[in-house]
Amino acid sequence: MTATPHHCQLATPIIAWRTEIRELLRLAWPLLVGQLAMVAIAVVDVAMAGHASATDLAGVSLGAAVWNLLMITVMGVIMSVHPAVAHLSGANNFGDIPGTVRQALWMSLGVGGVAAVLANAFVPLFAVIIPDPAMQTIAAGFVHITSAALPLLAMYRVLVGYSTSINQTYPLMVVALLGLLFHFIASGLLVFGVGGWPGLGGLGCAWATLCTVALELAMLWYWMRRSPLYRDTCGLDRWEAPRWADIHPLLRLGLPIGVTYFAEASAFSLIALLIAGLGSIEVAAHQIALNFSWLIFTVPLSLGLALLTRVGQSLGANDPDRAAYQSALGLILALGLATLGALLVASLRMPIARLYTDDAAVVLLAADLLLLAAYFQWPDALQVVASCAIRGYKVTRPAMVIHLAAFWGVAIPLGYLLGLVGVSTVAGLEQPLGARGFWMALIFGLTTAALGLLALLRHVSRQASGYKVCPCV
Repeated sequence: MTATPHHCQLATPIIAWRTEIRELLRLAWPLLVGQLAMVAIAVVDVAMAGHASATDLAGVSLGAAVWNLLMITVMGVIMSVHPAVAHLSGANNFGDIPGTVRQALWMSLGVGGVAAVLANAFVPLFAVIIPDPAMQTIAAGFVHITSAALPLLAMYRVLVGYSTSINQTYPLMVVALLGLLFHFIASGLLVFGVGGWPGLGGLGCAWATLCTVALELAMLWYWMRRSPLYRDTCGLDRWEAPRWADIHPLLRLGLPIGVTYFAEASAFSLIALLIAGLGSIEVAAHQIALNFSWLIFTVPLSLGLALLTRVGQSLGANDPDRAAYQSALGLILALGLATLGALLVASLRMPIARLYTDDAAVVLLAADLLLLAAYFQWPDALQVVASCAIRGYKVTRPAMVIHLAAFWGVAIPLGYLLGLVGVSTVAGLEQPLGARGFWMALIFGLTTAALGLLALLRHVSRQASGYKVCPCV
């Protein structure tokens, strides 16, 4: 391909920036509602178990840690469906989408089955790390029950990725909200009982999770079978044997994403374990800042998933210039949203902390950590949006390496030094900074990831376009 001069030149007409941003937001806001519903389900479990007993809360929290880690990893592997279908949609190759969906469902059964086996294999470790036999029983039971939901979750995520990639995000929002409502009712009934039937305590949360995942899968499957919007592409109207030749490319694309998700989630889990030795105030403050940061993170994550769809469709339509243009606009929008998020967290950090606790010491430390969390809104938003755009190009392995280096090569070692050791050569620091040190390290790690992913996105977009693209708006 012959390169064009290095100035702002677009080979094909580009739609107005206002129109593109409107399309991104149209796709993103239902995804955001769905993400918030998923977070709310976890909050419901904690609240229900906490009202049952302290033992139930501890057991559910430990079991949920295993469930969440494997759930996030499965979601990452299954994300390969998203760019695959987006490319086919952009190319108007709708006839191949049903087969891709069917093969992806076979893949999801395998991925979910492996995750279920790994979850149950972890259970014997509870006997080593949990001294209380009652907590052991609840944590082990939670994992045993929810592991059955992992294959169902994987199938559901296939349908989510497929629906998003053909611009149908509204059904996902409706199903997620109905699932949240069902989970709230089911958790209450199963945890505390009804009438003369005794409740199951913390294990009721596990059964509610399994039933919610099954219901969401059934609702979305039924919607796709009945709605004319999916009639030509869903592929759920017939059976098809698995074909390794079709499944292998999806796995090859998705496994690096799964490793990326696992690396990030496990890094945050390890940080929580390292902070646990610093005392209850540090632990509580860290959990408050982390929980609220996750709520804010759903905004750039939803934008990134919408951008993945738009970029994948443009590349499927053989229009890499538009894909590069869309990526630039997505990053600009991410910066704007991150600025709003940072201002929100920084200006309201004390009231936010008081929403979680009345303990004055915890509130003060949580407010300090939330101020640090405000700073990492920018690199966090850029890294997630850039990584989603890169996946739109069907590039996943280099991004995986960047994430591994950023979290396990920068954030974890630096957090250990700043938070637990104290290094006199680092800005004169002699005493460890505790939780503050870990959050400073997270800022460095996320900044490393953002810079690396921005450079990778620039490289893959220029490689696809064959010339330098600048974000003229």
